[in-house]
Amino acid sequence: MDQAILRASAHRILRDATIPELPNHYSGKVRDNYDLPDGNRVIIATDRLSAFDRILCAVPFKGEVLTQTARYWFEKTADICPNHVVSYPDPNTVIGQRLEILPVEIVVRGYLAGTTGTSILTLYKKGQREMYGITLPDGMRDNQKLREAIITPTSKAFHGGHDEPLSAEQILEQKLVTPEQWQQLTTYALALFARGQKLAAQRGLILADTKYEFGTDPSGRIVLADEIHTPDSSRYWLADSYQARFEAGEKPESFDKDFVRNWVAARCDPYHDEIPEIPEQLLLDTAAVYIRAYETITGKNFEPGPDEGPVLDRVRKNLAPYFTR
Repeated sequence: MDQAILRASAHRILRDATIPELPNHYSGKVRDNYDLPDGNRVIIATDRLSAFDRILCAVPFKGEVLTQTARYWFEKTADICPNHVVSYPDPNTVIGQRLEILPVEIVVRGYLAGTTGTSILTLYKKGQREMYGITLPDGMRDNQKLREAIITPTSKAFHGGHDEPLSAEQILEQKLVTPEQWQQLTTYALALFARGQKLAAQRGLILADTKYEFGTDPSGRIVLADEIHTPDSSRYWLADSYQARFEAGEKPESFDKDFVRNWVAARCDPYHDEIPEIPEQLLLDTAAVYIRAYETITGKNFEPGPDEGPVLDRVRKNLAPYFTR
């Protein structure tokens, strides 16, 4: 999207999606959710940007980009695994089947990468070679391709807890899922990742790693939930420069969305201090990266939803059929 057009659209931000006419409201860091009486859930992706365990700002079109990127991937993988999608009444919104979320988050990795405390690169650089029930060889380098994709599950942290690394043996010993469920989860996750890598490669991208969230429906069937292969849930690298940068010991090129995070961290202690006012240009630059990611991943031009005034008004209008009062 042209910078001039993006600047003219800077007002199109969905910071809050509180809709009193919808029942059972739950607000997360990024999404507002409503549980409907029919067993479905309204999930509205706002434009809020979360980092350092707090909301920093809102980025134009972020929620729309994430919703539409996930839609692309849900449609491209529906033959592999059932997903929660029922309909898309609005560009920022999905109606999904309400699920019982399984207490295990499935992370699939194709490369020795990551920055979090549970990432295999972080653990590897601390000297660990056995992790998640897997043994990695000595002598590997940052961002090196693994011999094959691996699953590195973590506990699913609810209510502000922290994810913890798990092995398959621990998952079964703790009875977090049944052996049959674990077999199905791993089969689904590896197949989804393989499809993601294949389609990403066709777009000049490397899908380095990603996370999946699964739940069960009332019949006990395992269903893919949340989002899939979005820039927020996945690590994408640009394929054409990967090898040269890897050989030079440089980080792979990626969709760098951390303008805001880095700007804030350079000016305050973001965990304790008041957040300074973030410049509009920084937000527009971040929006441009999200849009570029969508267009590169999907091969489609980003077409924003109609400009009908405040974004929340449009969302409310499109969700009016679900109002309960």
